Amino acid sequence: MKKLLVAAACLVSWQGLAQTSSSTSSTAGYDQKALFHPLFNMQPGNDYRTGSGAPGPRYWQNRSDYKINVSLDDVQNVVTGEVEITYKNNSPESLNYLWLQLDQNAFSDTSRAAKTTPIQGGRFGNKDFSGGFGITAVQVEQGAKKFAPANYVLTDSRMQVKLGEAMKPGGDVVKVKITYSFKVPEYGSDRMGQVKRRDGIIYELAQWYPRMCVYDDIQGWNTLPYLGAGEFYLDYGDIEYAVNVPWNHIVVGSGELLNPTEVLTAEQIKRLAQARQSDKTVIIRSKDEVNNANTRPKQSGRLTWRFRINNTRDAAWASSKAFVWDAAKINLPSGKTALAQSVYPAESATNDSWNRSTEYVKHSIEFYSGYVYEYTYPVATNVAGIVGGMEYPGIVFCDHRDKNDGLFGVTDHEFGHNWFPMIVGNNERKYAWMDEGFNTFINFLSLAAFNKGEYNRERGTMHDVAPALYQPKEPILTIPDVQPAQALGILAYYKPGMGLRILRESILGPERFDYAFRQYVNRWAFKHPTPHDFFRSMENGAGEDLGWFWRGWFFETWKLDQAVKNVQYPESPEKGSVITIENLDKLAMPAVIEIQESNGKKSRVNLPVEVWQRGGTWSFRANTTTPISRVTIDPDKKLPDYNPRNNVWKGETTSQGN
Repeated sequence: MKKLLVAAACLVSWQGLAQTSSSTSSTAGYDQKALFHPLFNMQPGNDYRTGSGAPGPRYWQNRSDYKINVSLDDVQNVVTGEVEITYKNNSPESLNYLWLQLDQNAFSDTSRAAKTTPIQGGRFGNKDFSGGFGITAVQVEQGAKKFAPANYVLTDSRMQVKLGEAMKPGGDVVKVKITYSFKVPEYGSDRMGQVKRRDGIIYELAQWYPRMCVYDDIQGWNTLPYLGAGEFYLDYGDIEYAVNVPWNHIVVGSGELLNPTEVLTAEQIKRLAQARQSDKTVIIRSKDEVNNANTRPKQSGRLTWRFRINNTRDAAWASSKAFVWDAAKINLPSGKTALAQSVYPAESATNDSWNRSTEYVKHSIEFYSGYVYEYTYPVATNVAGIVGGMEYPGIVFCDHRDKNDGLFGVTDHEFGHNWFPMIVGNNERKYAWMDEGFNTFINFLSLAAFNKGEYNRERGTMHDVAPALYQPKEPILTIPDVQPAQALGILAYYKPGMGLRILRESILGPERFDYAFRQYVNRWAFKHPTPHDFFRSMENGAGEDLGWFWRGWFFETWKLDQAVKNVQYPESPEKGSVITIENLDKLAMPAVIEIQESNGKKSRVNLPVEVWQRGGTWSFRANTTTPISRVTIDPDKKLPDYNPRNNVWKGETTSQGN
């Protein structure tokens, strides 16, 4: 969620904060016993989640498969349909009831989401819209008992279905069938909605069917209500769905189109075949063809588009008669290929805008497949509409007005989410940083790699952004709906993203970090990791106890202030020097010190974070041969030091002795 361009714009404003924020160190000062507490990271493993960060030998998760049939009324702007859920209880417990998510209910003026929206509104508010699911039937099938009316209770964005008999542990199956409808909001919390363009309305549909809540080994049923900022936590399974729309609509959705010969023309099928073999974008339906009835296989009535996506946690789709459509081949590391495609209105079909969208999609999928884990879906689709930036498996929604680096940034960010949380299925409703922050981190790498750095215009250093990173009074490990709205961009996106960058570049180094990071992804692909599973995986893969880093950066709001205290010559400048550095605030980091002598020679000393285990002051001997003119700690400005004014010592000291 959220576009990288907006976050980059925030980064500029943070630099402004950096110029005005106080540069004095915390009065609390540094305490090595708190930072390096031996029991802080002591979370014993078990048979479900091991001490090494891997799923244990008895790890389990439940499975949810869906069959969905819906119809879009583009006059009343209503979706009606039915979902059949096959739910498998792999847990070691009996289940007397089920909990389902009805997230579409948040898009109603009577919802908790609406009632918890401030008077001034906000990105996730949905006031003055009487939306939400209309549930007309709920049925359950258990064992030999065929579908029968269920005993259920609706509670805002959740539904409890009480079972006639308990589901047995270890693989018992129940089916739930729900008939429902909902009005499509114009703006659904920047997750879905509709926008009118010259040639028709673009519908972006998400949270469009009742979904199972996750039942896990951490807290059983996860039933936090959907309020807007906290996103989603979902089971994995297969989803097969059919979407019935007017004859002149083009539909794109998560997964593979199953019936192309029924919904596409022979020419469009031919062009798609060309696109699957082409590294250059191929036009499937041009802007000049949008209003040509012959670009549809029939000229009246309705058509049903059928899709299937396997091993997924969700599905979304988009529909419009206004779509321009293009596509190209995605090359995957294994030698397999997938299809990158984009749909957008004719107004957006310019070379500084959506004409390049598929090029961006192709880059993102290929880059992340090489760096993190191979892309697992057959198609990757970018949709231009009202949504500023939102991700779903195999499909993302981006703003139809985006251009140039803005469109690249949001496309790259949203497709990065196909790894976090679509492949690595963390609980977004509690831990937004585990997908937004991880994604922001990999976006840095992708941005630098795109087209020889075409858009790679990074602004500022860690020193510039540090005061803003420390501005929130809440730690990263705060539930998104508890975080102040203005702090979400920092706490969910940039601070954790920068934290991983620091871990990779300044603490572990790229080789060790990348190996441990990929191990984490491979271990938890299509599973449900917690923060501690990530912490343990990184420590075991990299061979470091990083409890001090996790605590200072993620659990606390501690700050970094490194300084050069003084330079002394125990005997004479020709016989070496003793340099003393300080750690003045609660957070600590490894230290890089650059020494410049009066004869012009420069040298560097690299000290591990363990130098701060005995206190906030550390002295070391440097083999200098002339008086020192300058000492700088963190010379490359890679660490988030909010007070860099004390990072430099200047002078030519000639005193002798201690």
